[in-house]
Amino acid sequence: MTTRKPLISGNWKMNYTHLDAIAVVQKLAYTLLPADYDRADVSVHPSFTALRSVQTMLDADGIPIALGAQDVHPADSGAFTGEVSPPMLAKLNVRYVIVGHSERREHFGDTDAFVNQKLLAVLRHEMVPILCVGETLAEREAGYIEDKVVGQLEAAFDGVPAQAAEGIVVAYEPIWAIGTGRTASPDDAQSVCKAVRSWLASHYRADVADKVRVQYGGSVTPANIAELMAQSDIDGALVGGASLDAEKFAQIVRLGRTGA
Repeated sequence: MTTRKPLISGNWKMNYTHLDAIAVVQKLAYTLLPADYDRADVSVHPSFTALRSVQTMLDADGIPIALGAQDVHPADSGAFTGEVSPPMLAKLNVRYVIVGHSERREHFGDTDAFVNQKLLAVLRHEMVPILCVGETLAEREAGYIEDKVVGQLEAAFDGVPAQAAEGIVVAYEPIWAIGTGRTASPDDAQSVCKAVRSWLASHYRADVADKVRVQYGGSVTPANIAELMAQSDIDGALVGGASLDAEKFAQIVRLGRTGA
C-alpha cells in the first residue's frame, strides 16, 4: 500500500482582511516545527483579497505552507463580474483549490456539472483540486449516504483521466457536521472515506485509488483529529473554524501527522 502523506488544510471562509491573514500565517509559521512539515503537508485558504499578501510572505520567508484558494470560476476570462479565474490563481502560486464545497452548492447553486467544470479547469492549470463531497442529515437518516457521495464523485470525475485522478484530493464533509460542533464518529467517517476509495478503484484502478488523499472535514478540532487520522482511509483534514486560530490549527497539524 502507498504511504499517503497527510494534507491538513485550513479553510478560512469569509474571514480576515489581508492584514489579519498575514498575522495568522506568521504565527502559524512560528508555531509549526520542521518535523510537522516533514510528516504532513499544510495548506491555508484565505479569502481572495488576501491571497497576494499571503503568497508574498510565504515566498519571501520560505515558509513551507502551501497557498490554497476557496473557489474558482471554470472560465479563463470573460464577462463574469466578481469571479476569479484559474490563471489568476495559478499566477499567485496557488497550489490547492477547493471545489464543490457544500456552502457553494447550497448557497450559490453550484451544480454537480458546474463542480466538474471547475475541477477540470483547476487540473488544466496544473493546480490540485480539493473536491468536497458529503450528505445532508436527511440523506444520512434515510440511508442515502453512499448514494449521494458516489453520485457527486461520478459527476465530478467525468472526463478526468487516471493519471490526473490520482493527484486529486477528495474531502468528505458531512454537511450536517460543518460548523455545528457535531462530528461524524471516526468509524462513520472511515466508512464513507473507504467508500470513496472503493469507487475510485472501481472507476479507475486500485493503484490510482491508493494514491488519492481523502480528507475529512466537519468540526475538526485538536480534540478529535488524532482519532480521525487513525483511520486507514483518512489522509488529512479540511479544517474550518479551528483553522482561524493559529495555535489550534498548529495542534491539529501536529496531532494529525503520520506517526504522531
